[in-house]
This record gives sequence, C-alpha cells and structure tokens, in this order.
Amino acid sequence: MHNRAIASLLLLVGGLSLSSILCAQDNQPGQTGASKSAPQMKQTPPASTPDHVPDFSGVWEPHMPASARPWSGYSITGEIPPMTPWGKAQYDATRPSWGPHASVDSTDPVNPTDTKNVGCLPTGVPRIYVHPFPMEIVQISGRVIQLFEFNHFVRQIYTNGPHEHSKDLDPSWMGDSVGWWEGDTLVIDSVGFNGKTWVDRAGLPSSDQLHVIERITRPTKNKLVIRITVDDPKTYTKTWEGEREYEYEPDWKLVEMICEDNVTFNELKNQGKEQ
Repeated sequence: MHNRAIASLLLLVGGLSLSSILCAQDNQPGQTGASKSAPQMKQTPPASTPDHVPDFSGVWEPHMPASARPWSGYSITGEIPPMTPWGKAQYDATRPSWGPHASVDSTDPVNPTDTKNVGCLPTGVPRIYVHPFPMEIVQISGRVIQLFEFNHFVRQIYTNGPHEHSKDLDPSWMGDSVGWWEGDTLVIDSVGFNGKTWVDRAGLPSSDQLHVIERITRPTKNKLVIRITVDDPKTYTKTWEGEREYEYEPDWKLVEMICEDNVTFNELKNQGKEQ
C-alpha cells in the first residue's frame, strides 16, 4: 500500500512537470498558436528545362518601356551611331518609312511605300525584333528555336556545339547563329550576313562584316530582355548597343502573317495599323 502511494505521487509530480513545460512553450513571447502551426512557405525556383537552363518558352509580345517610345517603333536605340564614310553614304542613300529621315516614297526593302518596289525581303537581325509582331520561343535539348509571326521567319540556335562559326559560310539574310548559356543568360553570336539588310526600320545600314551579339535574360516571369551589340567595322566607327523588351503572353498563339499577301503598307498606315 505504501509503495502504491509513492508511485501515485511520482506520477502526479511528473504530470505536473510536463504540463508546465508545455505551457511554457505555448506562451513564449512573440509566438502564437497560429504562427506556430502555419506551414513553411517555400520559394518557387525559376522555371528551367531538362537541360537545367532557364526556360524562355512561350509567346512574347514586344513591350518597350515608356522612356523608349520615341524611337522603339523603328529602332533598337534612340541614337544614330557614328558611321564610316562608306556607312554614311549608304545611310544617306536610304529612304526609310520611319525615323529621323523618313521619306514619303520609301524604298524600305521590307515595307516600301513607293510603287516600284515590292518589298517583303527578309528583315535580317536585329531588325526582326523591331517589327511589332509577337514571337514564340521553343526550347528542346541543345537548341533554342525562335518563331516570328512576321512572315514566319525561323531562327534555330544550337547551344550544344562549339562557340564558333563554320569557316565556309554562304552569306545569308538572317546570318549564321551559334549560342551558349552564361548562367541565366542566353548568348547568341551571329555572323555571315549578306549585307543587304538594314539594322532597323530607320535605314541604319549594314555590310557583310556585320557581327551581332544578343544576350537574352528573363528577369521576371513576364519579362524578356534582349541586349544587342552591333559590330560592323565597314559601316560603323565603333561597336554600339541597343535593347528590346518583350512581355509574356501565355494565352496567345501565333497567327498567319504573309507579307506578300498582306494589304499594302499605305493602307495600313492610313488605318493606324502600320507594320
């Protein structure tokens, strides 16, 4: 009987001690029951591909900041880069539809306004980014594909090969492009242009020595930034830079846009819907 009384006393003391400990934990300063039981919030990692690189996939609409609106409709920069005598002669001979020396009778190789030129020639790079049409980016292992709604131009940038170009390139409108990843940045290096394109819609010329470097990042889910470096020693006295920005449009799909079968540039301009 004596032993059972001692055992009961020990159980009572132990229960009181445990209750005190639990009460002390529940009443710690700054800690409520709600906060204690709330689940830990986890940071959502940036979207990435099976190759463990940033995912740029989706449809992107040109969306420049308000500060760039005075020039973003026709160029990648608000400045006219310094030109060589040859480059200046080419620039003075152009008759663009847009920019500082726009002409009523434009001979723009893509969107002319005179009736003697058909237009609709390939835009080249980086001009393709200046046209106000969306593009879609598709990523597969070792390759980034750009699908442009404007006349359905396609660029394929292989990212799993050497960072150098073939030594025997045929001149082309869109150039030869190789790409690689530097952290979260996609770098695209393009050469091999035919010298028949303008750098923008305002008549900035180019030559067959044109070298374009693009650095593409996705700083937020809905924003894509393309920083462009232009190096053309035959046309410009120094390397210069420009930029384009895009906004993510998850519900958009590219539609058919055939330049040769489109309404004329003047009709679009009169409607306020110029290309």
